[in-house]
Amino acid sequence: MLALLFALIAPDWSLPAARPCAAAELAELTTPSTEPYRLLCRAVLEPGQTVRRRILIEGAEASGAGLDCRGGAVTVAGPVPTTRTPTIAIWSRRVTAEHWSRPTDVVLRDCRITGSIRVWGMGADGSYDDLRASSRTTDHVARTQAAAPSHVTLEGLELTGVGSIPLYAGPGVTRLSLTGSRLTGRSDATAIYLDAESADNRIVDNAFAVRTRREQIAVDGSARNTVTGNRFVLNGQGGVFLYRNCGERGVIRHQTPSDNQITDNVFTGAARWRPQTVVVGSREGRRAYCGQDKGWPFGSSADDGDGATGNVVAPNEMGR
Repeated sequence: MLALLFALIAPDWSLPAARPCAAAELAELTTPSTEPYRLLCRAVLEPGQTVRRRILIEGAEASGAGLDCRGGAVTVAGPVPTTRTPTIAIWSRRVTAEHWSRPTDVVLRDCRITGSIRVWGMGADGSYDDLRASSRTTDHVARTQAAAPSHVTLEGLELTGVGSIPLYAGPGVTRLSLTGSRLTGRSDATAIYLDAESADNRIVDNAFAVRTRREQIAVDGSARNTVTGNRFVLNGQGGVFLYRNCGERGVIRHQTPSDNQITDNVFTGAARWRPQTVVVGSREGRRAYCGQDKGWPFGSSADDGDGATGNVVAPNEMGR
């Protein structure tokens, strides 16, 4: 335990926010407000302390920031969190069309979070214009990943959804890990969404009991992820679906949902007549918007198929 605490607060001078929060910063963080708190340090709460406001971790200046709640809660004062106003936002900031300032090496540990966590790079400003323009270039995957947050560690969390997706990893997010956590509550979509061009993320040793309207985890044009050692309560819905949302909002999807490892998970509560635990290639272009990206000789503009290859999806267990 002491080693984990030291890892969170020990300075790494190559990261601007890798310093312990001052007393005044902690006081402001734990003061209830309808405005988000911009976290630019490593905060360690006292046992029993609660954060009653949204948290924003944005831009390169927030690299190295962290929050160890030591079992405390993070809730929102004011309206229910939405996709645009998540409980915790880990976002890149647009500088120019070619340059996004992104946070890296962010740690959230031992927190009870009500609402959602959204990790987002290009498009975090709410506009898909930059994503659409970038997707018309052959180096779109590299550009998107360079613009997105990376090395985000989520450890020992209790995340309770209230409608919007509890954990969303946006276009290009890489090396995010969710370990030893429990996800509950409800979602109007999925419990976790790994969006286009994201890669190398880890979802390991977690418990899922979110009441969703869809599958628990969507792997949408996301590659080389590890989903292993998790327990899922499906409530009649799907488990992990791999696909590529061709043409949505006119954005060409370049990467396919390939080379993912989805193993050693336990699924309970699957639909009786058509259980769907892990589905590889769940869409294959069967969406009305697939034609919105037509006219380019690459990616989903050239082929609406999911293109899922090289995925390892066994062994997994389906329980009662």
